[in-house]
Amino acid sequence: MKKENQRNFCIATCMLFAFFLWTATIQFIDVQTIGPQGSSVGFATLNGFVHNLTGVHMSLYAITDWLGLVPLAFVMGFALLGLVQWIKRKYLLKVDYSILVLGGFYIVVMAVYVLFEVFVVNYRPVLIGGILEASYPSSTTMLVMCVMPTAIMQFNARIKNNILKRFVASAITAFVVFMVIGRLLSGVHWFTDIIGGALLSAGLVLMYRAIIRLEVR
Repeated sequence: MKKENQRNFCIATCMLFAFFLWTATIQFIDVQTIGPQGSSVGFATLNGFVHNLTGVHMSLYAITDWLGLVPLAFVMGFALLGLVQWIKRKYLLKVDYSILVLGGFYIVVMAVYVLFEVFVVNYRPVLIGGILEASYPSSTTMLVMCVMPTAIMQFNARIKNNILKRFVASAITAFVVFMVIGRLLSGVHWFTDIIGGALLSAGLVLMYRAIIRLEVR
């Protein structure tokens, strides 16, 4: 188990390094002013090709935007579970270890979101309400790919019925796939924004999994 967890930490670290490397290269490779209001975009040839291929579908953008409330509901649900355990057990550290780590995980995800809102890497390929917004990494992709896989881990540990467990995992996975593909096809993000969000989310989720497996009780 120790070697397996070391491998988990190694894979998570590699994914996070890949994200940082991807973020760095976006700012230097094939940078062109192809965005709205003359905004610069890295990997411009690739991004421009994919954007022209998908077009812009604001209805799909609106659908995925509203469905972004689903992972937020999961966040609130697990936060409420942690609060109930804290009240019942009368001591914060008696809350389930995985829930405590999940709370820290959510804080990290939020901090990363704020960081990239302040230090903008790319702007959107379209104006939203006449405003040029930060686009990298795709915040919806990151939210969905961080919250929903960790929710599957929580449900797998708490649901005893294997059929129900598989159904829940399959439903959540289908939702994640729809959201990520829908976000790309909506045309409100560059292709590299989606890849960046996926790399970052994978690294963070794998790190979360490695940390919760450190528990010895």
